[in-house]
Amino acid sequence: MIKHLIFDLDRTMYPTDTRMSEDISYRIKKYAADFWHVDFEEGARQRSAAVKKYGTTLDWLVEAGGFSDIEDYFSAVHPENECDGLYKTPALRPLLESLPQRKMILTNSPYEHADRVLRFLEVRDLFDSICDIRMNNLKGKPAASAFRKALELCGGTVQDSIFLDDAEGYTDGWAALGGIAVLVDPAGMRLHTPNLPGTTYCIDDIYALPALLEKIEMSSKNAKGD
Repeated sequence: MIKHLIFDLDRTMYPTDTRMSEDISYRIKKYAADFWHVDFEEGARQRSAAVKKYGTTLDWLVEAGGFSDIEDYFSAVHPENECDGLYKTPALRPLLESLPQRKMILTNSPYEHADRVLRFLEVRDLFDSICDIRMNNLKGKPAASAFRKALELCGGTVQDSIFLDDAEGYTDGWAALGGIAVLVDPAGMRLHTPNLPGTTYCIDDIYALPALLEKIEMSSKNAKGD
């Protein structure tokens, strides 16, 4: 039985076509380019390759460049007015309220960003907790330690929790632990099919989640019946 839903925040809890999402991506790339003293295009190219190796831009800067001004990075990437590029989705709250499972956020962003966005979307009270990058000692998804910290906070297990994210590498990280992952992908397809202990489903957006949960629960009951 699924008791806990662990959600990614950005591009999962809101549509991918928001200006805020694009602005965050731009600020991350610009910060990296400025740090390495290269132009924006070269910085973006290097970051794209580095994230595959390090997991996050911050890990890349810290491990490869000895970067240490973490709070400056957070402030630059997530300014207080960042929600100016976000729009409300009225259907989000009814969707979340219809799901009986306990809910939490696991994000590679700082707490203030997650709190700000959830409040803007008017759903902050529906989440028991936020597991942010600081709580994970700056080692975010897809590190196993990040997922285990989230489970510790929500009181769940890999077996009774589902993790949702728009990044394939992060859902693979959860599936590597043996859990059920849900890739939120508007394109409706994975780039590859990994050979991992867990199971990964793909949905267009989180509004398809209720039907998927029903399918998962039914499959579990049938398996026990066998």
